[in-house]
Amino acid sequence: MRMISKIWSGCFITVFALGLMIMPGCKQIDKLTQFNMDYEETVTIPSTIGINVPFNMFTPDITTNSEETFEINDTRKDLIEEIVLKEMTMEVINPAGEDFSFLKSVEIFISAEDLDEQKIAWKDDTGTNPGSKIELETSSADLKDYIKKDSFTLRIKTVTDELLLSDYDIKIDSKFFVDAKILGV
Repeated sequence: MRMISKIWSGCFITVFALGLMIMPGCKQIDKLTQFNMDYEETVTIPSTIGINVPFNMFTPDITTNSEETFEINDTRKDLIEEIVLKEMTMEVINPAGEDFSFLKSVEIFISAEDLDEQKIAWKDDTGTNPGSKIELETSSADLKDYIKKDSFTLRIKTVTDELLLSDYDIKIDSKFFVDAKILGV
């Protein structure tokens, strides 16, 4: 009986030690299956919108190039586990020297063919001195179905608290975090 107990203890210690050695390797493999996809789009807020009135703007279709990006990262659409929006910023690029002091709030929604629109980013209050670049709060929703499509569209809903005397060109930068399997690993 003692002999069986020693063998069992020895097997347990060996299996436990092997598990500890393999785990860091799994984490390293996981990192190889994770990458970012960045998108940049420009929209114009026209000077004709009123104060405290919600106004919607739509981006043109944004081509995802997802097939190509997945291939570069040694994966395919069917191996994507999750895509999450990690960061979204907006920056005033025209008129030069202007900022977001006119903006009260903003919400951004994503849509794609055969998928419902979903809120992905927002800023409820830009504050009194927001500057020319603002970072939005982002949703933790899995957006893989949208990014795996050939293209998606963003709808930007803004509320202003100042009368705009000129058009504002706004650059929107998005960073999506992709977690995938590398060709089945």
